[in-house]
Amino acid sequence: MKTPRYRRVLLKLSGEALGGEDGYGVSAEALHGMALQVKEVRELGVEVVIVIGGGNIFRGLAGSERGIDRATGDYMGMLATVINALALQDAMEKVGVPTRVQSAITMHQIAEPFIRRRAVRHLEKGRVVIFGGGTGNPFFSTDTAAALRANEIGAEVVLKATKVDGIYDSDPKVNPKAKRFTEITYQEALRRELKVMDATAFSLCQANQMPIVVFDLFKPHNLRRVVMGDKVGTRVTQ
Repeated sequence: MKTPRYRRVLLKLSGEALGGEDGYGVSAEALHGMALQVKEVRELGVEVVIVIGGGNIFRGLAGSERGIDRATGDYMGMLATVINALALQDAMEKVGVPTRVQSAITMHQIAEPFIRRRAVRHLEKGRVVIFGGGTGNPFFSTDTAAALRANEIGAEVVLKATKVDGIYDSDPKVNPKAKRFTEITYQEALRRELKVMDATAFSLCQANQMPIVVFDLFKPHNLRRVVMGDKVGTRVTQ
């Protein structure tokens, strides 16, 4: 029987993914679908941590463009990620996946504080850990939080879930002849200015040789296929 390629993975989810087709608010259907895909991977014995964005509720950069102080807007965005983390925790536990939420912003009544050793212990006990609150600092994206947490807890890969089936040399929605990469190096992605992650997150992954797989989460069983080592999406490596 084929065994999973990875033992411990970090799944990066955008807030928009929780909003379903519209990308806004919280879609129960989208949450349920994600929970089932994570459950499928957990049943293979793979340890899963999740970093989730908040763009379906509030995005700090967009808020600053409307006159909100940038740091304040970023804190508002971090709170949005905690709302999403709680919604995803609820969906996961409804399908029988034990889950813990840890927040980089202290809020004891609804989430544990982020403690690396405690997060690793949860994983060892078979729980999924969702990290909310970004890094806890303004001016850093949840992409950066994903790269940081992946390295902190010893993940073997960052799985960046999107609505597109990989990285293209141009926007496939605009250019029907856009070419999709199956594999690409960090250097090539930087040279081509491909929007894999923001620069800080990407540099952190590159410096620590943390591979990134960009894939479409909305195709059934795709997360399982990635974890099993199938050629799904685009892999970014050294």
